[in-house]
Amino acid sequence: MEPEGLALLLPPATLAALADGWLQEDCPAFNYTALVTGPATSRAALWAKSPGVLAGRPFFDAIFAQVHCQVSWFLSEGSKLVPVTKVAEVQGPAHCLLLGERVALNMLARCSGVASCAAAAVEAARATGWTGHVAGTRKTTPGFRLVEKYGLLVGGAASHRYDLGGLVMVKDNHVTAAGDVKKAVGWARQVANFALKVEVECGSLQEAVEAAEAGADLVLLDNFRPEELHPMAEALKARFPSVGVEASGGITLGNLPQFCGPHVDVISLGMLTQAAPALDFSLKLFAGENPPVPHVRQS
Repeated sequence: MEPEGLALLLPPATLAALADGWLQEDCPAFNYTALVTGPATSRAALWAKSPGVLAGRPFFDAIFAQVHCQVSWFLSEGSKLVPVTKVAEVQGPAHCLLLGERVALNMLARCSGVASCAAAAVEAARATGWTGHVAGTRKTTPGFRLVEKYGLLVGGAASHRYDLGGLVMVKDNHVTAAGDVKKAVGWARQVANFALKVEVECGSLQEAVEAAEAGADLVLLDNFRPEELHPMAEALKARFPSVGVEASGGITLGNLPQFCGPHVDVISLGMLTQAAPALDFSLKLFAGENPPVPHVRQS
């Protein structure tokens, strides 16, 4: 699906509720500077000041809809950004426009940063000829998961499970609590029925074989070096060709190509959401027809 169509995944009521919560967090009481700007209708230009991938338009729209402003976009979702580029214009009462400014910019910077990082990871993986899934993880910012998971999709990565109910993932602590891999998978299979897949985190080939024999759909090989991962994945696939293999742990944009291999189906990276650098955007009020281009500080 093209990034522009991903907005269909976001329920309008959820968007409105998120935007309302963010705005209330930023201004729970008096908006003192509203007296400075006043209610006159004004326009502002949204500028991209760093390279990357644009992501977060539906959330941006929802924020400004909450403060009675309208957004006109010049670039589509998923567009490649080159500084300095005018991305959109926002129009509405000046005090409302500035009330939404920081919340909207924070969201857009973060979402676009995740999308940019995801796009870089997918590009690095595809350059090796590998055709598996580059995925995020559940390592997201509390209260901001929908934005970050959406950013992954815009960047071309898989979002992985959205929450604990999206996949029955049996991790090392679950195995310890259950007693062994077989018991853990057995309990998981009872509740997963036909609708959910069961994935098991494994620390050795023996554990991976036990998980597959017990009925796991996927095996997570966590924190293995590439030279250990690929022979283990090959041995597992030789016995259980229908079992999916996911690699995770210690994977970065720099070493990602080393984890791409014919027996690995998924490579997940927590850093796509945990360590993605935010992009730089600014929103500048202007009068007349041509808004001034903002200065970009040289690093």
